[in-house]
Amino acid sequence: MKKFMMAAVGGTLAGALLSTQVAAPLMAEETKRNETVYQQLDLFGDIFEKIRQDYVEPVDSKKLIEAAINGMLSSLDPHSSYLPPSDYSDMRVQTRGSFGGLGIEVTQEDGFVKVVSPMDGTPAAEAGIKSGDFITAVDGESLMGIPLDQAVDKMRGPVGSDITVTIVREGEQDPFDVTLTRDTIKLTAVKGRHDGDTVILRITTFNDQTFPNLESSIKEQVKEVGGMDKVDGFIVDLRNNPGGLLTQAIKTADAFLDKGEIVSTRGRNPQDSERFNATAGDMADGKPIVVLINGGSASASEIVTGALQDHHRAIVVGTKSFGKGSVQTVMPIQGEGAMRLTTARYYTPSGRSIQSLGIAPDVVVPQPDQPKSEDKAAAEGDNARKMTSEADLKGAITNDSMTEDEKQQAEDERAKAEEAAKRRMEDFQMSYAIDLIKGLSAIAPETQADTASTQKAEAPSDDGKSDTQQN
Repeated sequence: MKKFMMAAVGGTLAGALLSTQVAAPLMAEETKRNETVYQQLDLFGDIFEKIRQDYVEPVDSKKLIEAAINGMLSSLDPHSSYLPPSDYSDMRVQTRGSFGGLGIEVTQEDGFVKVVSPMDGTPAAEAGIKSGDFITAVDGESLMGIPLDQAVDKMRGPVGSDITVTIVREGEQDPFDVTLTRDTIKLTAVKGRHDGDTVILRITTFNDQTFPNLESSIKEQVKEVGGMDKVDGFIVDLRNNPGGLLTQAIKTADAFLDKGEIVSTRGRNPQDSERFNATAGDMADGKPIVVLINGGSASASEIVTGALQDHHRAIVVGTKSFGKGSVQTVMPIQGEGAMRLTTARYYTPSGRSIQSLGIAPDVVVPQPDQPKSEDKAAAEGDNARKMTSEADLKGAITNDSMTEDEKQQAEDERAKAEEAAKRRMEDFQMSYAIDLIKGLSAIAPETQADTASTQKAEAPSDDGKSDTQQN
């Protein structure tokens, strides 16, 4: 018994000694790390005082500190930044659907200001600024090397005032200037219309109005077509949509999905990860869907596209998207400002991250460059010369086998074909999407019947949850 007690005491002492031997180096390392941090903070304080005392001109201490904070955040990635009170206020107004400016979404790439996308119906769009353009100067003042927030500040100003930006564009040999007039940007998040029996939903941004606009647009267009039974399908146009609120992207994807995962976000700590699932109810009633994207489709647009693509709910048409697969959290801080910090990556239902990769369309359809006016006129002249038919020949036999109604129907079909040809000249990608919907609609009844038969023959095995695992 005594030996056992001695052994137990010995084990306790050995355990305590081992714990001390392991813990001591860890504590020493942590202490050393803290000392290094404090030394760096002292260095910052020394430099700050030197600037205040010795810089050639007096400096504003508040601006100096804000610049230091912004520099710290912007060194992390292109989307983390400091928002002074005025910018924070502008951002909150923007998410509500109205703000002042040029109507342009920008990011920073290798020290240059790059256009993600112009917004529909804004000065930037009307001036012909394109996704992928680089803005190198504002009113002759270079933007090279300055923080993105400062560059944006230079592009803001009173409504009605003019601004000249210098553009570098791929395919153009020399930079060129574009003069715009600043305006109040009022965004209608979703614009609905229909082309024949195809409903087209143009989503320009993801703000607080997006889902309500989407819901009302679908109801309105379906009614105009004559009811859901008459609808061929839906086109969701996300081209040049720079993104916006994650919550609105989730609601938009959910509008067309009955079940399954929409998106998951994974942060630095596993406990901060989240997964968002669809709820029952498909506002498109199972009709075919085509999603249009291009290089200006970013962030929330890619969340919607990825969800619909992974669930095989839509065919994605266009060109590769922008590739912004990170989530920013806006955190209010003292002084009425805020910090925009990248806190997570998002993943599509299949578990893929599109960060810096983008979403590849199922069908790649580039948008051809618009012909110059003189080329367009020449082409139209050539077409006019080529468009001769049997009916144009002298003495041609008339067709008396058709009734007046049949002749009218043939004339209507010809007019539709000419309208489709005109649409291809104006927006080839949209025209392709409409043709694709018509093709899918033609085979949809047979496909749906086959699906229904298969579902009756098989026992249900889906519990409504995605197979994707959350890490």
